[in-house]
Amino acid sequence: MPRLFTALEIPRNAAMSLSLLRGGLPGARWIDVENYHITLRFIGDVDGRTADEVVDRLDRIDRPEFQIRLDGIGSFGSKKPHSVWAGVSPSPEMYALQAEIERICQRIGLPPDPRKFMPHVTLARMKNARVDDVVHYLAGRGNFQTTQFTVPRFVLLSSRDSVGGGPYLTEEIFPLHEALSAPSAASSFLQPVKSLA
Repeated sequence: MPRLFTALEIPRNAAMSLSLLRGGLPGARWIDVENYHITLRFIGDVDGRTADEVVDRLDRIDRPEFQIRLDGIGSFGSKKPHSVWAGVSPSPEMYALQAEIERICQRIGLPPDPRKFMPHVTLARMKNARVDDVVHYLAGRGNFQTTQFTVPRFVLLSSRDSVGGGPYLTEEIFPLHEALSAPSAASSFLQPVKSLA
């Protein structure tokens, strides 16, 4: 069974902005643009029955779409840097969606995710990168930011590559419902129809 995880997709214009961050870091293996994503919950290698149950439960999630932007860059592994990432602006809706997915996974019997949710897009993975090179790379790109974009859905992705970084396959798509932009739009549906008599 492939390795499964839930994620948010990165729209093309934001992905193109991210692609401009590629290069200038010795020893980095850059992630292909089409494989950029924000992992919500790593599920791992599960059997077919568990995978079906995960899909069935995720399909019942009823949440509104929301807005995020990619904001800032950083690295994981302070003494031995192993990856470079772009950050995500805080969004209560994104955190609520992630928490609901985490609860669903635990109810199904999957162990709790040991890592604290820190939304990011992995840009590159590194082996034997020098700390100085990483610091220099980050210092020149610290003010990175995209425009806000709408997240209309989340996806279940699979990876058969043990190294990480793709290629990823979209197994299932879970739409989020349209958020009502203004209270007047909601209340207009509730107004009684005036009689013409």
